[in-house]
Amino acid sequence: MARAPQDLAIHQQKVIIPNKQQDKLVGILHDSGTLEIVILCHGLGASKEDNIMVNLASALGKSGISSFRFDFTGNGESEGSFGFGNYCREVDDLNAVIQHFHEANRRVIAIIGHSKGANVVLLYASKYHDIKTVFNLSGRYNLMEGIEERLGKDFMDRIRKEGFIEVKINSGSYRVTEESLKDRLSINMREECLKIDKECRVFTVHGSADQAIPVRDAYEFTKILPNHKLHIIEGANHIYSDHQAELTSVVVNFLKETLHQGNA
Repeated sequence: MARAPQDLAIHQQKVIIPNKQQDKLVGILHDSGTLEIVILCHGLGASKEDNIMVNLASALGKSGISSFRFDFTGNGESEGSFGFGNYCREVDDLNAVIQHFHEANRRVIAIIGHSKGANVVLLYASKYHDIKTVFNLSGRYNLMEGIEERLGKDFMDRIRKEGFIEVKINSGSYRVTEESLKDRLSINMREECLKIDKECRVFTVHGSADQAIPVRDAYEFTKILPNHKLHIIEGANHIYSDHQAELTSVVVNFLKETLHQGNA
């Protein structure tokens, strides 16, 4: 269980974990000395150094909870090629990370994902049934939506003509191919969420001012997940620019509540 604040001594350590393709996944372990650990998953085009990931790890550490934030394949320091889709591959990455810590005799008590990472943790819970607490931070309910806003109109015709679409982001750019687009469009989040165990507790957090993924998506998850709790952060955008402290507080309090009830 979490240690008392006065006993805290958080150690940070870089850990490299091979996925099933033997690509090296690079992450930072924030170790508070407990066997229990939380895994943090970043969003599209982000990395383990994203403010949300770093601030969550810090807040968890201050509460005596160990965590691990890592880069998915092709992101940040991890090996492999980046892909716009790759949801299933990122689920495999997450599974490799969780198995690594299980083999090290540590207990993964929760998985937390933001944006695309939120979809990944939900997809993990629908495929595997070994994690009992899942945090969906600003995840997208309908993966058919949001593509035109990102790629522009007639995106499929342009991809078939040119082979790809180049998308610019703050950290550079990435290419969207027809294969990666089909990977995303093949996933039905409603069907996948219905496969999640009823014993698995899902916490959804969403900003009311999110323009990247509208807050209505959060309410759609509420309709289909039986063991679900929703928290809307008023005025927060997709990356919680001015609401990092509130986001981390909500997540840590939810997790402590779950630990106290013995459900993790």
